[in-house]
Amino acid sequence: MGGAAVAVLLVLILAALVVIAVLLVMLLRRRSPGPAAPGTAPAAPRDPFAAADAAGGDPRALKAGDMVEYLGVRYFVRGSLRMREGGFTWSEHLLDADTAEGAKIWISVEEDPDLEVVWWTARDPGGLRPDRRTLTVDGVEYHREEHGTAEYGSEGTTGLGDRGRVEYVDYTAPGGRYLSFERFGGAEWEMGTGERVPNGALTIYPGS
Repeated sequence: MGGAAVAVLLVLILAALVVIAVLLVMLLRRRSPGPAAPGTAPAAPRDPFAAADAAGGDPRALKAGDMVEYLGVRYFVRGSLRMREGGFTWSEHLLDADTAEGAKIWISVEEDPDLEVVWWTARDPGGLRPDRRTLTVDGVEYHREEHGTAEYGSEGTTGLGDRGRVEYVDYTAPGGRYLSFERFGGAEWEMGTGERVPNGALTIYPGS
């Protein structure tokens, strides 16, 4: 091979090496995070189970006029009850759609300490009263968990006055199932069965 040919070959090899080196530098720069802009604070650590990830929107901010979507069906929030017992607070939201049986449905939202959203369906208590430690409904055995009295404030359409007192007795069963009795102002007991809403299953569309 002549000297000229060797020189050309060396030039081509050198050019190829330069191109490869440039490509490697560009690739490394893309993979490496750039320096933070001056005055920019680093991202704060966050709870992966925070409310923002638990549903499409924050259930703690629900109010009359909002819309929620659950299991492919949309419902309007007609009214809300804001409950308080000592330093503990929670909310119950009445929805506009009726079940096939004509029973009212609502959502409860509380933090104790994790956010818990429960989907409730009103039931006819029949002869049941919350006077035993265990009750069986539809073959499910529920165990009494809490009994207390709370103050409430009413917003929107709930069928109740602006303020009042409610006595409640709550039961639980395995698998995120609940049974609740409430009576407002000393009236008759109302009963409902509930199921915990899984993370991501509820979508909220804020009203105006």
